[in-house]
Amino acid sequence: MPPSPGTVYLVGAGPGDPELLTVKAHRLLSAAQVVVYDRLVSEALLTVIPKSARRIFVGKPPGGHIVLQEEIHHILIEEAMMGRDVVRLKGGDPLIFARGGEEALALAKAGIPFEIVPGITAAAGAGAYAGIPLTHRDLATGVRFVTGHAKEDGTLDLNWKNLVDPQTTLVIYMGLASLSECAAKLMAAGMDAHTPVAAIQSATCPDQREVLAPLSRIAAEVAKAELKSPALIIIGEVVTVGNDLKWFTS
Repeated sequence: MPPSPGTVYLVGAGPGDPELLTVKAHRLLSAAQVVVYDRLVSEALLTVIPKSARRIFVGKPPGGHIVLQEEIHHILIEEAMMGRDVVRLKGGDPLIFARGGEEALALAKAGIPFEIVPGITAAAGAGAYAGIPLTHRDLATGVRFVTGHAKEDGTLDLNWKNLVDPQTTLVIYMGLASLSECAAKLMAAGMDAHTPVAAIQSATCPDQREVLAPLSRIAAEVAKAELKSPALIIIGEVVTVGNDLKWFTS
């Protein structure tokens, strides 16, 4: 008789600082039988995994093999069907630009029990560690998350006019490579060229770096500083507050 399937835990690892891992995530990780993890999960978090646990890397190393999403679904289902509890560890939050929804749907369709364990998303971590409040009653009444990652055909399909709102902070995930295009299209859609922008590399980590510049110059300044991925882009008047709220020294 086959064993009852194990449970798959879709766990957010947070933005990078290992101390920002939630208590529940730490408990699950320290008792895991199998851990399926991405490239952006910090090495410090991996030390929490028991030595007896099986580790399966499904991230995309620079210039390396891409593990297809369907392949990841197959791994999670196969491991759980063997009766093992699986921690699917993702950077940030599993349901914010991390494909956690797709994986949960695949598990549900296969009849595999699962839980979703939220994590501190990159936007919250980057904003806090850069001293930038994503909302501020005098400067921004809302915040919007979008992806700067182009589709397979190379197009960046965003409603640019809809993104132009001086009262809303705009956060672009995975936007470093497309930063020049994003800035140009936002200005063409009506965003003020002087709008403050912060590009934050390796947020919450010891090597965190920040570049601040107006929208019209941010791409050039980021290129000059040679910022690398992972990086997050924050656009809006709240960026100016960061000048007075510096607390994290990288």
